[in-house]
Amino acid sequence: MASDAVAATAGEEPLALPALLLIRRVDAPFAAALHQRFRVLDFFASGSPPLKAFLAAAAAIQEPPRAAVVMGGGGPARVDAEFLDALPSLRCVVSTAAGIDHIDLHECARRGVAVANSGSVYSADVADHAVCMLIDVLRRVTASQRFVRRGLWALHGDYYCLGSKLGGKRVGIIGLGNIGSLIAKRLEAFGCVISYHSRKPKDLVSYNYFSNVQELASESDVLVVACALNKQTSHIVNNDVLDALGKNGVVINIGRGANVEEAEMVRALKEGRIAGAGLDVFEDEPNVPPELLAMDNVVVTPHVAVFTSESRSDLRDHTIANLEAFFAGKQLLTPVLP
Repeated sequence: MASDAVAATAGEEPLALPALLLIRRVDAPFAAALHQRFRVLDFFASGSPPLKAFLAAAAAIQEPPRAAVVMGGGGPARVDAEFLDALPSLRCVVSTAAGIDHIDLHECARRGVAVANSGSVYSADVADHAVCMLIDVLRRVTASQRFVRRGLWALHGDYYCLGSKLGGKRVGIIGLGNIGSLIAKRLEAFGCVISYHSRKPKDLVSYNYFSNVQELASESDVLVVACALNKQTSHIVNNDVLDALGKNGVVINIGRGANVEEAEMVRALKEGRIAGAGLDVFEDEPNVPPELLAMDNVVVTPHVAVFTSESRSDLRDHTIANLEAFFAGKQLLTPVLP
């Protein structure tokens, strides 16, 4: 029974602790820190029953949860009207992702539910990962590694598939937020020329601003996707943008998979209309188009740009600080909706 599972996940924690709904897998130190402070109703520890039944059981306990921790991207829960209807006690949602495409902000605002995200916890790590993938694609690091590991160096001689230098590349960044700004600073140090697209020009930056993504692509050698996913940015990189980027262009995506029209990108890579791609995110994770896996000019990673040992501990501390602020009646650290 879902109700028994919900009760079991709270263990022997005293009723005086505030109830917390946890719909995210966490490591042992994170779990221990949460259990010290809250009466945790853990969706995954309960055996992952149907979410609707789990929420109904949580709503039925004495002093039901007023706060929930949810994961972003392809997690099991979208915080929408149905979710909120099932748990009317909820007054705070803390996402462990920077993106909030899995949360219906309009519905939360209408019901007075505060929302917080991970803020800049991951920003430096994601920026580092983006630069790593770009260097890999341009200098063909993993492609040449495969050449060595397969014994082809001894068999065929030196690896003469030339890469391309990073210095001097014109880099267009879609989304100049925390992550996009850090990517820009890192690439400036390599001698790259930075331009960007966002909803409006940013104050205090000297980079060239483009209000149109296709025009940005036409003036770029590299297009870095670092924006949030919403109705305006879904498939913001489409076939026209890829054609504008051109046959020597590279796409780097550390935003969300659906920011890029994936089928069109695969087609452009197969036809040689763009030169390469570095991708940490995909439209149907964990499923990756098999064509991409066969391409030496494509670097893929399994949505891991955010994951370092440092970011895990920082996320734990940041999430708990947001929750403690909420239960103390204080301002959230990183409010999306106050």
